[in-house]
Amino acid sequence: MFEVVLLHGQAEQSRAQIRPMRQIYVQDQRDRGVLLSDQGAPINASAATPNPEPVCPELMEKRDAERRQRTRDLLSAGEVTTAQDFHDAAFVFQHGQEADDYLLAHILAVEAVIRGDASSKWISAATLDRYLQAIGRPQVFGTQYLDRDFLFMKAHKSDPQALRGHKPETGMTQQPYNFDLIPDALRLTFCVPDLAQQKTNLKDFEAGQYPRGILPPGCTR
Repeated sequence: MFEVVLLHGQAEQSRAQIRPMRQIYVQDQRDRGVLLSDQGAPINASAATPNPEPVCPELMEKRDAERRQRTRDLLSAGEVTTAQDFHDAAFVFQHGQEADDYLLAHILAVEAVIRGDASSKWISAATLDRYLQAIGRPQVFGTQYLDRDFLFMKAHKSDPQALRGHKPETGMTQQPYNFDLIPDALRLTFCVPDLAQQKTNLKDFEAGQYPRGILPPGCTR
C-alpha cells in the first residue's frame, strides 16, 4: 500500500480521508521530484520542505510498475470513480512502458474530461501522442519532446551491430510528427501550445531549460 508523506504547512488530514488513487498519484510525482499536497496542488519548496530528489531510473521503473498494478486493482474493484481519480490514473499509466499502457492512460484521461475535469484535456492529448509514437505512428498534438539519442537507442535496441558503431546524438526532436492533422485552434482547446510556441519550447529544451510556454496561458494539468 502506498503512503503519502504528510507535508509541512498542509492541514492535518487522516490517511483514511485521502483517496487511494490520490496516494498513488502523489507518490508518482514525488518520485519525479515534484512536491504535491494531498489535493494535488504544487507546493512551493522551502528550506523546511525542499522538493524531493527524483529517484534513480531503476527504482522509478520498479515503483512505476507497482503503481500501475495497484491502479489496475483499484479499477477492477470499481474504486476509481471521480474525475480526479481518472486524472490521477491517467498520469500513472502515462509513465508506463508499453503501447497499451498509453492507450489505457488515454481512455482514463478522456473519462476524466467527461466527468468534468477540464485540466485532463492536456493529458488526454499527451497520452494519445505517446500511444501513436509507441505503435510507430507520428504524434499529432506535439506534446512529446524526445532526446534524439534515446530514440535511436530505442529503435535499435535489438540490433547490436548498429549500437556498436553508434555515436551519441545530440538535441531534441518532436519527430515523427504529423503537424498538419490538427489545427492550432484545436490544439489550444486541449491545452497544447500552437506550433510557433512548440518551436520555442523545443529550443528551450535543447538549451537545457524547461519551457515557460509548455502550456498555454490559463491551462493546468
